Amino acid sequence: MEEASSAGGRDVVRAAVVVGALGVVFGDIGTSPIYTIQTVFNPADPHPVPVSTDNVYGVVSLVFWSVMLIVTLTYVTLVMRVDNQGQGGIMALITLLRRLGGGRSRRAALVLAALGVFGAALFFGDSMITPAISVLSAVEGLKIVQPGLEDLVVPITAVIIVLLFLVQRRGTAAVGRFFGPVMIAWFVAIAACGIGGIVENPHILAALSPTYAISFVAGNFHIGFFALAAIVLAVTGAEALYADMGHFGRRAITRGWLSLVLPACVLSYFGQGALILSDQSTISSPFFLLTPDWARLPMVVLATAATVIASQAVITGAYSVASQAAQLGYLPRLRVAHTSASTIGQIYVPWINWLLMVSVLILVFAFRSSAALAFAFGMAVIATITITTLLFFYLARVRFHTPLWIVLTGAGILLAVDVLFLAANLTKLLHGAWLPLLIGLTAFAVMTTWQRGRSVVTREREQAEGPLREFVTELHDRPDTFTRVPGTAVFLNRGKETAPLALRANVEHNHVLHEHVVILSIETDTVPYVPDSERIVVDDLGFAQDGVIHVVARFGYIETPNVPATLALLEPDRTEGLVSLDGASYFLSKIELTRGDAPTMAGWRKRLFIATSYVTADAAEYFGLPRERTVIMGSRIAV
Repeated sequence: MEEASSAGGRDVVRAAVVVGALGVVFGDIGTSPIYTIQTVFNPADPHPVPVSTDNVYGVVSLVFWSVMLIVTLTYVTLVMRVDNQGQGGIMALITLLRRLGGGRSRRAALVLAALGVFGAALFFGDSMITPAISVLSAVEGLKIVQPGLEDLVVPITAVIIVLLFLVQRRGTAAVGRFFGPVMIAWFVAIAACGIGGIVENPHILAALSPTYAISFVAGNFHIGFFALAAIVLAVTGAEALYADMGHFGRRAITRGWLSLVLPACVLSYFGQGALILSDQSTISSPFFLLTPDWARLPMVVLATAATVIASQAVITGAYSVASQAAQLGYLPRLRVAHTSASTIGQIYVPWINWLLMVSVLILVFAFRSSAALAFAFGMAVIATITITTLLFFYLARVRFHTPLWIVLTGAGILLAVDVLFLAANLTKLLHGAWLPLLIGLTAFAVMTTWQRGRSVVTREREQAEGPLREFVTELHDRPDTFTRVPGTAVFLNRGKETAPLALRANVEHNHVLHEHVVILSIETDTVPYVPDSERIVVDDLGFAQDGVIHVVARFGYIETPNVPATLALLEPDRTEGLVSLDGASYFLSKIELTRGDAPTMAGWRKRLFIATSYVTADAAEYFGLPRERTVIMGSRIAV
């Protein structure tokens, strides 16, 4: 009985995790049926697909097999098997690449890691476009319910988006429990409508055969190739399945996808195809016209709720990518607020939030319809998918030693599909596809410039600081040059090799040294989390009785450092009782950046690096330091 009860309890927990995944992970890909089919047959497309029986069969078949190859095979079956201590997403792949050893594989890994950074940069474009196109496409259902409401679509969309970003600071914990049931209702509803359409014209099920997809592309390449730019919308959100794997686990996401999301989306696509076969005039909005008249207004409301959830997922993803990029040195230190006491992954990054809100509103008012935005949306999606697939197969060969023939076969087939979609989207460059590329290139320039500028500043700073052990030896040999004052001073430093500028200034200019000195270095590992038992390493720097020690605090790239809480982990026997945190003073070295004449970077990159430095979060707040006991000492470095 107890075993049965325990098994039942585990089943309940697993079901709860799957429901949670349905509410967070599948919002983006689960709302794709709203706009995918209508975009393919959009007469305003620069390369429209004529409405005919053969083309409808071909499009529906191509949508189905694209979802099966890219989402089910590439992501769910393959890519999600590669994780970094359970964490997924393109940043996890980058950190795995950065761990590879030397030699030729190391150089190739660095090049691919840079490509991965560009993929992460493209995700910011995705996080701007997804809320705009998703909410717009849902609110556009009002035109079907009441055509006179067309002029209200953009204003209503803007209001919803503003409210969405305003509530971000409160976190998703309070409303998160409702996301799963809403998305379950959504998938059940679109599946039911799809079944209704299929019942009216069951011949559409013949499109399950891949021969229709192949003949549509190969037999009418001048039509089928350009159609791929719209069909790629069916796989938007595939990256979210991988990126959110750390929150719910591979098993829960796989179960949710195979048991509910995939069947519901497929039924909706086939139902829309059946409707168009019966009435070609429905191509303007086959998703909402598939719904019975009495249910259209409720469906608009449900679709709006689903697209808000989809937007929430991608916004949260942008916070996570920005936070992880900052920890790995690709972005400046950003203020991060944790919105949940129990879930580490629920964070709020104010600077990213307001940047996204302004960008999304600009897109809504500039494009004014989901059809116009669709040309831009596909490029960000397929470019990220292609990069992820490439990184996965490289890691499969180099890190996991998968046989070469398997890698070449798998990569050859899947990358050929990805590249074909990518090439089709490149034909839309002049019609909106330039937008995500511009956003991605801008974010990539910022990230790589920050990484380069950070290394330049670190090198200049190390020269100004001088070797730490020599400085400590000098303190030991010449105690008459300064006065020891009571208390504990904690100096934050970038590493163990050099002396903190604030400590050197205190001794050389103020001629004082605290009785107990802790030089603290923060290290970010290429793992998501570091256990407390492995977090701290203590070094007495060769003089155990001098009251000066060096402490290394290790954090994962998902964690936000908290200095007082970390130092509280120090045991008295590890520091010989030298550290007292009660009333301790914290010293920070603040760097003022100026443009120098040295050819360290191009002029525009120097200006960009200095401008980016202004968004750096307050160090005292970021590291959790008590403001009333924090001292900031400045210096100037030219880049």
